[in-house]
Amino acid sequence: MAGEEKYMKAAIREAVKARALGEVPIGCVIVYEDKIIGRGYNRRMVDRNVLAHAELTAIRKACRKMGDWRLEGCTMYVTLEPCPMCAGAIVQARIPEIRIGSMNPKAGCAGSVLNLLQEKGFNHQVRVETGILGEECSQMLSEFFKELRKKKKEGAAVQIS
Repeated sequence: MAGEEKYMKAAIREAVKARALGEVPIGCVIVYEDKIIGRGYNRRMVDRNVLAHAELTAIRKACRKMGDWRLEGCTMYVTLEPCPMCAGAIVQARIPEIRIGSMNPKAGCAGSVLNLLQEKGFNHQVRVETGILGEECSQMLSEFFKELRKKKKEGAAVQIS
């Protein structure tokens, strides 16, 4: 298995943890010198905290491991294109590369809605590669939202009767 797929699979395993909590299944790992130094998965609902995104958790852990706020030399693997908050954190952490599984046409800031990661006005730009295990990442999200819509519909039907 190629290194990119190996690390994206690790990010997918993180997303599965989020899914088990009823969270949107988004996972992230940060790699330095061929070792995972930060992991995270979506925990917004469980933690009741808007900042509990997979990327921010992984960045926090990687910074602790590196002993620095700069994550130069690292590569981030994330199952879904980062939101504006996470894209900003990636730029601020000086992460040079990101690999994205699935794009997010409604809120993504690595090229879908905006491209904060490669904004020329910033003092740091991030190399972006998309589509790593993209079908698997997209399917995981699609299934989650399909189940969520079904549960909401069933809940509404129960309340009406």
